[in-house]
Amino acid sequence: MLSFRARLFLAFALLWLLFLGGAWYLAGRSVDQALKRRLEATLAQDALRAAEAYRKGQAGALLTTGGVYLHLYAQDGTPLALTRPDHRLPPERLRRAGPTPEILWEEGFAAALVATPLGLLVLTAETSPIEAALEALREALLRAFLLLFPLGLALVYLTARLATRPLEAVAREITRRSPDRLDPVPHRLPKDEFGRMVEAVNALLQALKEAKERERAFLAEASHELRTPLTVLLGHLDRLGRNPMDLEALRTARATAERMRRLVEDLLALARGEVERNLNLHIVDLGEVAREAALEYGVAAEAESAEVLGDPDRLLQLLRNLVANAVRAAGKEGVRVRVRREADHALLEVEDSGPGIPEDLLPRLFQRFARGPGGGTGLGLAIAHAIAKAHGGEIAVESHPGRTVFRVRLPLLEEEA
Repeated sequence: MLSFRARLFLAFALLWLLFLGGAWYLAGRSVDQALKRRLEATLAQDALRAAEAYRKGQAGALLTTGGVYLHLYAQDGTPLALTRPDHRLPPERLRRAGPTPEILWEEGFAAALVATPLGLLVLTAETSPIEAALEALREALLRAFLLLFPLGLALVYLTARLATRPLEAVAREITRRSPDRLDPVPHRLPKDEFGRMVEAVNALLQALKEAKERERAFLAEASHELRTPLTVLLGHLDRLGRNPMDLEALRTARATAERMRRLVEDLLALARGEVERNLNLHIVDLGEVAREAALEYGVAAEAESAEVLGDPDRLLQLLRNLVANAVRAAGKEGVRVRVRREADHALLEVEDSGPGIPEDLLPRLFQRFARGPGGGTGLGLAIAHAIAKAHGGEIAVESHPGRTVFRVRLPLLEEEA
């Protein structure tokens, strides 16, 4: 497998070869055409002058100069005067003669034909000077090619080396990264495609680092949350071992086990992503769900009918989590649940008159294990956020001392909207 530098070098070397070859071809073709046009113009001009002299009866004054040879043929093509016998034209070629000079190219010479009252006048010139000039040009171009091609290859190699050196340094840095080393890759690349690629790699490394830190914090928090009720449960089981009729210890142990069960279920739901994936969609009256949750916790509810497409069990879980959180903060008397239609959304509000949420907690309130002063496992709001998002909705919070409102907006059914 060729390296990027090698592929870049070969690509530019090929382009340099094509450029020199194209320049060689175009230069030779251009000079060849220029010389031929010049010879054609010279022959045509001399042919016109000679024809005019023949018409005026001044043929005896014409002399062949400058490598141009004059020939005269009868109308039937019979040679009358041949200055260069080897420049003789066959009769079928002479039929093209007219009052305007006609240029013909033959093997080794070029000819200009023109008809005069005395016969067919032909002026010829050898093409060997053109061939000699082209041969000299080819030799000069070949020498230039042999000089410029290796020089160009050296420059191409140097350019490829300089261009790929930062990339190779970045590649070496990336290969040094591992699950235990996720720091950003240092680089000095400009903001081009490669620079943006390295920035994307750095963003990915940062995301992996944050995910690893969240995983470590999640495990630590989960261990802590499970260890506390386990300690309580073991203590009450020890009491029951000494006194099997201790009903208070039995009730506490049962409540602790139920708390652990809910915690484990919440952890599994978040870890598996079941909140987002396993939705059993029905047409649900959000007002009825709100009234049911409010009745379970004994809080006030003002809920009008608002039909949404959702999973009734998940929506009830969302309400329970929000209401339970509010009851812990303000008690049953300080909590109100409201549902109303707002444009094309159903608006669910859970308000409490508790002490409010600390400002430093608000930005991470819906993250796992984000707990306020009211206690709890720190998973209820994370699950509520995941349920709202899975239903195409959103959840927000507004809080200050004496009033905290959680607002959930869910899309109404089209008929309702």
